[in-house]
Amino acid sequence: MNLIQICYKNILHKSNYFLIALIIAMTCGLLLFSSITYATKYAPPFSPGERLTYEIRWGIIPVGEGVLSVHPLREVNGRDAYHFELKVTSYPFFDPFYKVRDKISSYVATDLTRSYYYRKNQREGRTHRDIVVEFDWDKNQASYSNFGKQKPPVTILPGTLDPLSTLYFARLQDLGEIEEIRVPVTDGKKCIIGKAVIVKRENITIEGEVFDTYLLEPDIEEIGGVFEKAKNAKIRVWLTADERRIPVKVESKVAVGAFTAELISMASEKKMKK
Repeated sequence: MNLIQICYKNILHKSNYFLIALIIAMTCGLLLFSSITYATKYAPPFSPGERLTYEIRWGIIPVGEGVLSVHPLREVNGRDAYHFELKVTSYPFFDPFYKVRDKISSYVATDLTRSYYYRKNQREGRTHRDIVVEFDWDKNQASYSNFGKQKPPVTILPGTLDPLSTLYFARLQDLGEIEEIRVPVTDGKKCIIGKAVIVKRENITIEGEVFDTYLLEPDIEEIGGVFEKAKNAKIRVWLTADERRIPVKVESKVAVGAFTAELISMASEKKMKK
């Protein structure tokens, strides 16, 4: 293996941690809410057909792409549910060194007050996982399995969401009216209260376009992993200040370095305002 291959393999090995951070940042603790009943008061700022595409960079090096999608409603246990999806893919140039093909699916009540089903299909180099989290609201429990191997169920709180659906529920919030936001969330292994602070409102520039945004910083104390190993670990997230509340940028400093994910394209029935 030559020096260039070694360098790329090292970058992509680190990007594995980045991908973990991206999924956490974009779908777990970063965008949280303060009132479970709040979501029922307003029409959602997203709809089936929305597709948000992000370029992922480790330092200044582009290593992959992330896509957030809203699919048509599905029926789960006799009830209509939103179907949200996140895909993370390494660029073809890097595939020979460290191939990444991750897919996360979330099925959540149409009023976004509870999750029904969550699945994470992870393909990162030699790491393969097929994680399923099923929600039993009669027992207030969530059950985790990986390739069918079950773990004991965990008790969940009213309004508990899976990591991916918290992102979409957070977009319902009027960020100009609150200072801190919270939500109960579970990955099937534990149930925590996620927290985030709205730091400030600011303009940021992405690919020459200026966006009016709110900057959020989540509390990552409960996340662990590469975050707990970094002295000054931090996630920063920018959401547009309009009614869409589109996540346009994510930055994170973790144990193995820093990453950035920036919105490069979107498709939806509504146009995004700057």
